[in-house]
Amino acid sequence: MQTTQLIAGLRARDEDAFEALVRRQTSSLLRTAKRVLRSEEDARDAVQDAFVSLFKSIGEFEGNAQLSTWLHRILVNRCLMELRRRRRHPEHPEAREQDAVWIESAEAILQRTEVRKVVRSSIERLPDRYRVVLLLRDMEELSTEEAAKVLDMTPNAVKVRLHRARHALRTLLDPHM
Repeated sequence: MQTTQLIAGLRARDEDAFEALVRRQTSSLLRTAKRVLRSEEDARDAVQDAFVSLFKSIGEFEGNAQLSTWLHRILVNRCLMELRRRRRHPEHPEAREQDAVWIESAEAILQRTEVRKVVRSSIERLPDRYRVVLLLRDMEELSTEEAAKVLDMTPNAVKVRLHRARHALRTLLDPHM
């Protein structure tokens, strides 16, 4: 289904169009939400909320951006709302460990795991405004223009914030590297 057909189907409340959109976008949205929220369950909830929100407001879609960009913007806004809620009502996150595949030596796995932990911890310490830009541009590999549309910022503001985010991350990582 082409994008114009998809949008027309969504506006007509066609279930097949909605299903096609969900199939196309879920993995990308879930990846973004997991990186921003750092919780599988919260990420799934945010993605579901983003789809529901898009479905309810598809009549407002003007076509000034790609549908996927608009959907990512809805998702990022939902994620930022969740982060604000967490700050107001802090909870104790459970420790999560990933299972390692024992293909390489335990020492190599341990070293890589430690580096990954330090990098993730440092990214988590960044202010939300920096962390979200860094995740969208460097992890999700959105273009500057796409990230700007998702965040409702100018491309230049995204570039400045990304530069500051990378500099802040480098400062946090310097003592460990």
